[in-house]
Amino acid sequence: MNKHLIIELFNKQLNGVKMNIIRKLKLFIGILILPLMISSNSYAFPDKGLTLIVAYGAGGGTDVTARLLAKDLENTIGHPVTVKNVTGGGGWNGWGTIAASNPDGYTIGYINVPNMYKGYLDKSVGRSENLDSFTLLMNHVTDYCVWAVRKDSPYQSVKDVIDAAKKNPGTISITAHGNGNDDHLAILRMQDMTGAEFKVVMNKSTADSKTQVLGGFVDVLGANVSEVAAQVKSGEFRLLGVMSEKENKFLPGGKTFKQQGYDQVWAVSRGIAAPAGLPADVQKSLLAALEKTLNSSAHAEALLSSSLAPEIVQGNEYKTLLKNTEQDIKKLMGW
Repeated sequence: MNKHLIIELFNKQLNGVKMNIIRKLKLFIGILILPLMISSNSYAFPDKGLTLIVAYGAGGGTDVTARLLAKDLENTIGHPVTVKNVTGGGGWNGWGTIAASNPDGYTIGYINVPNMYKGYLDKSVGRSENLDSFTLLMNHVTDYCVWAVRKDSPYQSVKDVIDAAKKNPGTISITAHGNGNDDHLAILRMQDMTGAEFKVVMNKSTADSKTQVLGGFVDVLGANVSEVAAQVKSGEFRLLGVMSEKENKFLPGGKTFKQQGYDQVWAVSRGIAAPAGLPADVQKSLLAALEKTLNSSAHAEALLSSSLAPEIVQGNEYKTLLKNTEQDIKKLMGW
């Protein structure tokens, strides 16, 4: 056989062997890389927008808090965060929606304490959900309760309102936002403490309540600091008292209930939760995004301008806080 032909055949066989080895190597590398690619894709959370549930109407303290968070969280995760108001049922229409959602991290929402406790602690209400129906992520803000009246009201102090409600039981009207919410519980405790009897007007949002009080249809506004601070400063509302331990920085000069002889400290804690059963890796990603957002200077400035005081408590510490508060409220209300 021709020497050159032998060499040519040998080179072809060698090239075939090389190509076969290369193909096998590519296949082998592909097999190694594919699981890593799948794993990487499965933990790429979030890869789309989030829904943020609010259990109260537009314009109230929870709604304002949520919209501030949504705006800044969008910048953190690079996807839209849509606030959805699901009102009614004393807040449980909204909280129930959170609990019933798919635990994939794409639906989260605000839970309000002590507002939510009545729904399942009070057997006459009988909600099936409780704290264990949620993955408790973190507390965001604490907003103290206030009483306020319009500027031409005859009431100058908490005592004036109490005296009027004792003299004419059931005629002095005051707003609250759900049976068992912070405003309502504060009113009930004041009635127990003083013997006064109020006419409680329930509304879906503080915006509605403010309209009623400013229009002269309701005597006293029961609300939270962030919801009235700007209008107290502008003179639309007269502050009667703040239910905090000490003077509130957003209402300088405003007297506390304690300073007026009434040992009452009430606030709403607005925290962020997801449905129970949230995967650990998704929870970790959500917490990281929330931490980054809440610790940003932009978010801190936004809260300050809205008279909101951040109080960040997360993870097991947050769950313990809510469980302890649950027992305090249960004992206090006899549920």
